Amino acid sequence: MRRAAGALERLDRPVAPAERDASLADIDRLNAWFGGYALTLRALERVATSSHMRVVDVGGGRGDFARRLIARARRRGRSVHVVVVDRDPDLLAVARRGAPVNLSLVRADATALPFREGSADVVTMSLTLHHLEPDAAAASLREMHAVARIAVIVNDLLRTRLSLALVWLATRVLACHPISRHDGPLSVRRAYAPDELRALCDKAGLSAPRIERHGWLGRILAIVAVSVPD
Repeated sequence: MRRAAGALERLDRPVAPAERDASLADIDRLNAWFGGYALTLRALERVATSSHMRVVDVGGGRGDFARRLIARARRRGRSVHVVVVDRDPDLLAVARRGAPVNLSLVRADATALPFREGSADVVTMSLTLHHLEPDAAAASLREMHAVARIAVIVNDLLRTRLSLALVWLATRVLACHPISRHDGPLSVRRAYAPDELRALCDKAGLSAPRIERHGWLGRILAIVAVSVPD
C-alpha cells in the first residue's frame, strides 16, 4: 500500500475545540484499550538505566501519555520527569490544567527542539511521525537523537491493509467522533513502512533502528539507541 504523501487529516487543520477534544479523547481511549501506550511504556522500561528518568515526549499534545507514564512510575516506586513538547498552544493549555509538578510543557516544533544535547534520558514520539513529510521527519529524528542520552522511541501506525481494516472497524464499532473516523484510516495510509523508517534514520545520520512490527495492534515501534546501557 503506497503512502498517502501530502494528505492532510482534519486535525491538521483548525477545528472547533469541542470537536478536537472529542477526537483526542478517542485517540487516548484507543491507545489505552488496544495497547498503544503499553508498547511505549514497556520500551521505556527496557532501556531505563536508573529509577529516575527524564523523558521528553515530542508531539505530546494534552499530555495524555505523559500522565500515564508518571502514574505508572509512581506505582512502581520510580520517579520520572516528563517534558511534553507540542507546537499547539491550545493543547498545551489543556495539558497545563492540573498538571503534576513533574510534568513540564514546552511549545516548540518537532524539527527544532530547544534542548541541550543529551539533556534527556529518552525522547519519545507517538502517532506524530506520520504527520511529517520525509524531510521534516528526518529532521525531527535528528533533533530527538541529539537530545536523548540513551534512546529515541518512536511509536506509530503500521501501514498495512490489516491495520487499515482494524482502525476503520474500531473507529466505527466504538462510536468514535466523525473526525476520528476520517483521520484514523488516513493516519494508517500516511504512516511510514519499516524500510521507509530505516531510510529516514539513515537520512538523519542515525544508526539503524531496532524495529518491531505489532501487526494485530496495527503498530510499528522503532528504538534508536544513542548509547548502550550498562
